[in-house]
Amino acid sequence: MRAEYREFIASKEITTSPKAIEMPADSLSPVLFPFQRTLVSWALRKGRAALFADCGLGKTLMQLEFARHIPGNVLIIAPLAVSQQTIREALKINIEARLCRSQDEVSPGISVTNYEMVHHFDPGKFKGVVLDESSILKGIDGKTRELLTRMFQQTEYKLCCTATPAPNDIAEIANHAEFLGILTRAELLATFFVHDDKWRLKGHAAGAFYHWLASWSMSLNTPSDIGFPPNGYNLPELTIDPHFVATSYVPEGMLFPMGLHGIQDRARVRRNTLDERIGKAVELVRGSPGQWLVWCGLNDEGRKLHDELEGSVLIEGADSPENKADRLMAFVDGKTRILITKPRIAGFGMNFQNCNQMVFVGLSDSYEAYYHSIRRSWRFGQEHPVKAHIVLSDQEVAIYDNVLGKEKQAKHMTQELIGHVGDFEKLELGGDPRRNQDITARTEMGKHWTMAMGDCVEVLSELKDESMDMAVFSPPFLSLYTYTSSLRDIGNCKNDDEFWGHFEYVASHLLRVIKAGRICAVHVAQVPAQKVKDGYIGLKDFRGDMIRCFIDQGWIYHGEVTIDKNPQAQAVRTKAKGLLFIQLKKDSSWLRSGLADYIIVFRKPGDNQVPIKPDISNDTWIEWAHPVWYGIRETDTLSVAEARNEKDERHIAPLQLGTIERCIKLWSNPDELVLSPFAGIGSEGYKAIEMGRRFFGIELKESYFEQAVKNLRTAEAKSPRLF
Repeated sequence: MRAEYREFIASKEITTSPKAIEMPADSLSPVLFPFQRTLVSWALRKGRAALFADCGLGKTLMQLEFARHIPGNVLIIAPLAVSQQTIREALKINIEARLCRSQDEVSPGISVTNYEMVHHFDPGKFKGVVLDESSILKGIDGKTRELLTRMFQQTEYKLCCTATPAPNDIAEIANHAEFLGILTRAELLATFFVHDDKWRLKGHAAGAFYHWLASWSMSLNTPSDIGFPPNGYNLPELTIDPHFVATSYVPEGMLFPMGLHGIQDRARVRRNTLDERIGKAVELVRGSPGQWLVWCGLNDEGRKLHDELEGSVLIEGADSPENKADRLMAFVDGKTRILITKPRIAGFGMNFQNCNQMVFVGLSDSYEAYYHSIRRSWRFGQEHPVKAHIVLSDQEVAIYDNVLGKEKQAKHMTQELIGHVGDFEKLELGGDPRRNQDITARTEMGKHWTMAMGDCVEVLSELKDESMDMAVFSPPFLSLYTYTSSLRDIGNCKNDDEFWGHFEYVASHLLRVIKAGRICAVHVAQVPAQKVKDGYIGLKDFRGDMIRCFIDQGWIYHGEVTIDKNPQAQAVRTKAKGLLFIQLKKDSSWLRSGLADYIIVFRKPGDNQVPIKPDISNDTWIEWAHPVWYGIRETDTLSVAEARNEKDERHIAPLQLGTIERCIKLWSNPDELVLSPFAGIGSEGYKAIEMGRRFFGIELKESYFEQAVKNLRTAEAKSPRLF
């Protein structure tokens, strides 16, 4: 079973499966730089991958070279504005790519289309698909995003290309992982994230998360991020010049402006300061020769600018795809001096390094739109300093400050991501490394106890048959709590099936090591289901699944007891919707009772050879025989504070000592050996020693193990025995 178990642990490693297109980097197009060839070679080996590369690093050339080597038809999906440029870039590396608007126009090889046309294609006709500017998955409506994921679910080769996401941008990372078929959003959240007021990366999961991210994506701002010299990849100077024009606008019903409050207020101020802002923008454009990009946000802004600026070209959303593409390429070719359009039309993907002057005639609060619009000109390959003017009214300073604040935060987070994944990426480019899952085993012993640090399945496998008199413990509750980053931690699972697949090994070994006719008492509670992770709000039958798991391994379901819990304390701690007073007033259909604890009692088949004779009175037994135990104090636990470290997430409190005492007294004799495969800080052992029993505990987490040893030594010192 040991070999089988090690294979199971290896299967928990979340990485992508190589598709085995082995294409050495030096065999790829010499037009590509060495770092680009290395990335393409890696992506081909992966088969399904993402290139999170900054503007100007040649994502278009890399995706075309990737598509060239796929054995079959490939569809490249790009924003409308980018499709024509993709066709042009293909010619640089002697690739024939065709612009298509439907399946009828497709011929063998590489076809290019835009996101608006994708529903006109048959995904079954393509061996590979490439999403250009794939961050668009976050911005487009959910229906289109789901369509893309569903359409290309069975497509063998997939590549996503976009700029570097922020490490806390769960939506963007999840969209890419789900499209590529690597991990669903629910699995991603369950494995790496925890929800407080918002979703955030689990402390213990950070290393595993960045390793996983590097197994299917490459994030870089410059070639040096993946170990290549940055020759030729130096950005030109960028100057941001804000202009705040004075306005006389006063909101209706006010004596003077009171600042911006919400979206409607922002829109109202933007509309009513249009003339002043356009006047300043026109002055700037007329005052400097050369090409200009003029970014607007309102149709009225664009049309008035077009009227004022002679020789300008305006692109609007209502224009036909052909007209948009023709006008964009005319600007790229220098045939147009002034291009007026919106960031959502031409702000993503286009290469406008032919132009080094731009003006924003107003801003939204979207940092992404602002950043990508600037990067159309400010990119690797731009030969001149870039100047960006921002024209706002004097009432819109808050918008400018907000965008700059987001810019500072985004730079920090991007560097953080690249710093975290850098080492993993360099190793990944050299051959898809795996994490070492070996752990350092330790054993500490007292006169009446033994604590083993390690994987409970492997430690249990080393114990003799029928060597334990009883077991009592509280297991991990699915992925609700995370204790360590190890794949050997049963709570580190991407879904419930993986949890139970792991736990079966525990239940099976317990059956072997517990004596015939003896008891295994398991503490459980029902587990809340979460909308994002599980698709619904409710409860998961963890108690029932635990019973079924033990029965499947050969145990007899012997009985159970419910332990009363305080619903007010649960409401304060968990903020569960079904317990809140506000829900009583709002809609009581959501209300539910608090969650009880349970002790599920399992008996090993066979006859008990040594009768158990607990030292309790008939009156005590009458109380304990009730199906519900009252009077178990929730605060009656050993302190866990000393055992926690800064990376620990919230986790279940240690099992109440009163509960442990009843189990040990009912189902073991003095001097018998009590087992806990999930010993934590040693609560079960503490009570076992205190009550004259011996104890064998197993714990994976080092800080908990060390605290358990301290607690067991304390218990032994407090409860001396003659022998």
